[in-house]
Amino acid sequence: MMVALRLYTRSGCCLCEGLEERLRALDPAPVLELVDVDGDPALQARYGLEVPVLALIEAGGGLRPLPRVAPRLQGDQLAAWLFRHGASAPA
Repeated sequence: MMVALRLYTRSGCCLCEGLEERLRALDPAPVLELVDVDGDPALQARYGLEVPVLALIEAGGGLRPLPRVAPRLQGDQLAAWLFRHGASAPA
C-alpha cells in the first residue's frame, strides 16, 4: 500500500510532469498531492530551482522531504526506491 506524497512542481516543467506521470503509473499508485511552487512566493523561494521535489506526507500531517528521484527511475525500480525511503509498504 502506498502512502500519500506531495510533489512540489511548476507548470511547464518537463521533469515535474515526467515524475508525476511515472508515479501515477505505479500499481498501486500513491495518493499524490501536487503543489505548484509558483503559486506561493515562499515556496517559490524555497523550491523554485529544485523542482520536482517529493515529500512524504506523514500520519500527523507533517512532511518528510525525500531525496531527489533519478529521472530514469520508473516502474518496479521506482516502487523499490519509494519502499527504501519509507514511502510505500510491501504489497
